[in-house]
Amino acid sequence: MNKPHTPNVPQNYDLTGRVALITGCGGLLGPIHAEALLECGATVVVTDIEEQKIDRTVERLSEKYNTDQLLGRRMDVANYSSVKNVFQSILDQVNAVHILINNAALDPKVGSMGGDTSRFEYFPLKDWDDQVRVGLTGTFICSQVFGTAMAANGDGVIINIASDLSVIAPDQRIYQNSHPNKDEHPVKPVAYSVVKTGVIGLTRYLATYWANRGVRVNALSPGGVYADQPKCFVDKVESLIPMGRMAEKDEYVGAIQFLCSDASRYMTGQNLVIDGGRSVW
Repeated sequence: MNKPHTPNVPQNYDLTGRVALITGCGGLLGPIHAEALLECGATVVVTDIEEQKIDRTVERLSEKYNTDQLLGRRMDVANYSSVKNVFQSILDQVNAVHILINNAALDPKVGSMGGDTSRFEYFPLKDWDDQVRVGLTGTFICSQVFGTAMAANGDGVIINIASDLSVIAPDQRIYQNSHPNKDEHPVKPVAYSVVKTGVIGLTRYLATYWANRGVRVNALSPGGVYADQPKCFVDKVESLIPMGRMAEKDEYVGAIQFLCSDASRYMTGQNLVIDGGRSVW
């Protein structure tokens, strides 16, 4: 049976009747991913570990979109029971989850750790464990719970949100400050790059593992996004980007819609890098 066509959306982008779950919707891009799918007619479940952030996201999105197509759930991606409970609660309201966007991650701002603990020599094991647990183990758990059900149904899409740092190393020069000893300058911590690189490995693994079960698995690697960073930092980043600027939050909307819809139905196991050209310079 053909599904009803969503007005103003090309037919191969139409997500009417599809249910999508997005993790980490209390962050910068999670709510934008939700808007992208709501615009294509999907029912969207926004999740985050912080309930207040979910409430704010649902409230804001409800002002613009049909609330019947929007659900909010508190979920700890790194806790199997939490993910499984949310999965069961969603099935009580809808027949299946067709799209999973693994967006949750920990990405502390450079300089927020205090002292020189961002540097590899002193990077705390607890911070390593926490970032791996949320960004990589959380992606594994959510993919296992929701992806296994997709494979059983013979239908599904998983999108893992990685980073340009999944394909390039951080350029630590952009974080340098005026301290005379360069060995004490803050740096982009090691865990984030390792987590995002691991996410790409998991993407390829699952894409081939479930290729014959109707589940497509791809990754999106955004570049730096404007978020009220200091001008001196922005200037340094933009000097590394061929297009000469960082991204606006809404410049990944089209990619999310493409990856989650039939427009990309022959694409799996790929990492779509959208970084203004930074990774090719």
